[in-house]
Formats: sequence, C-alpha cells, structure tokens
Amino acid sequence: MANAKKVGQLIKKARTEAGLTQEQLARKVRDCSASDVGRAERGEKELTAEQLKQVAKATGVTQKSLLDAAKGRSSVSVKPPAGANTSSMQVTATEKKLVQLYRAADSQTKKEVMATLKGETVETLVGSLIGSAFSALTGKKELPEDEED
Repeated sequence: MANAKKVGQLIKKARTEAGLTQEQLARKVRDCSASDVGRAERGEKELTAEQLKQVAKATGVTQKSLLDAAKGRSSVSVKPPAGANTSSMQVTATEKKLVQLYRAADSQTKKEVMATLKGETVETLVGSLIGSAFSALTGKKELPEDEED
C-alpha cells in the first residue's frame, strides 16, 4: 500500500492543480465515485490502470507519471502538446492551468491569445474584453460611439 499512498498524493496534487473537486474528477473517471477518489488520494484504494489513465487525462498529467508512482517510481509531469519537443520541463501550476485553458479554447481564441503573447494585438484584445463586459452589463451589443462636441 506504500505505492498506493504515493499514487494518492500525486492524484490529489494533480486534481487540485487542475482546479477539480473530488466529485468533478469522479465524474470524469468511469466506475469511480467521489468517495473512491478520496480513498485513492489517502492510499486506501488502488485505482485500475484504466482509471489512472482517465485521471491523468482529466488532470493534465501524464499517465506514465501515475503508473510509475504505482510501481514505486515518482515524478508528475505535464503532457507535452502533440509534436512538441518531449525533453523534460518543469512547469508551474499557473503555466499548467494556462496550457489547459489554451487546449480547451476554440481556434479563434487561440489565434488571439498567440497574437497577444507576441505583443501584436493588445489593443484589440482589451477592446474586445471591454466590449464583452459592456454587453454583459447592459445587454447592448456595441459600445456607444464617442460624441464630438
């Protein structure tokens, strides 16, 4: 059960860094309840290899890191994007969250994010954010035009 404890610690760390509750994670893992997730995190229950794969997918860590922990080896790593250089890299929780949000975004949002990170469209992004906030607050689709006196 020593390995189960280590796996449990890694599951909890991955789950919390992904911003998921035990209940939310359980919904993403077949044949697993929130109680099962809690027991696994405490090292009281060993999840199947398939369940570990689903936990890894849901939390953004590699399946290998969880399976290695189950075999007594350690280290959690973030999955590299397809086609990326797979050399080892440490990332912060914030960087991991940014990767997860980017992966979940639609293609237009990804283009805007990349342009912003390159410093190409800060004004456009800020204007878009202000316009979205205005629409949400007022129910109107467009900002009023500036009036000249």
